[in-house]
Amino acid sequence: MRLIASVAVVLLLAGCGGQQAEKTPAPTPASTFGGTDLAWIEIMLAMNEQVVPLLDAVPARAGGAATRDLAATVRVFTEAELPELRALHDLAGLPAENQHVGMPMPGMVTEADLAAMTALSGPAFDEAASGKLTEAIEQAVTLARSEQEHGIDPRTRALAGEVLAARATVAAGADAGKREN
Repeated sequence: MRLIASVAVVLLLAGCGGQQAEKTPAPTPASTFGGTDLAWIEIMLAMNEQVVPLLDAVPARAGGAATRDLAATVRVFTEAELPELRALHDLAGLPAENQHVGMPMPGMVTEADLAAMTALSGPAFDEAASGKLTEAIEQAVTLARSEQEHGIDPRTRALAGEVLAARATVAAGADAGKREN
């Protein structure tokens, strides 16, 4: 009896029972997200969103071209990644309130960090802002490597690969600049 009921349910769900309505494909998740994927999306989204106000402060506060150049580069990959991170966030069904916003961790520009840095200008700002941007780059690399190693969602892992590639370019440029000095 249980087998017959199960077969009937399967047939009804498959649209094989009685009168058939126009078939519309049932929505299916684009991919499966694991815990590493979900955490990486939220942390990277928070890090990228929270670095933007610092990037916005650079033109008025920076004293040197190196800080402006670094900020411009960080802005390019941040603005490229944010739409993808937001799309993955929505696709994964993560809550609207990101629990990682404002989390005091390496690379995260907290409100206190931003307030302290924007109270500075010239060389002092350059040192603080460049240090925080470098820290954000390094933390993003660490997190992206972890996503590459432990994540299971292909789109999330692909974006982590893009994050690694973008930051490798910045790190290579910074290393070349150090050698020139």
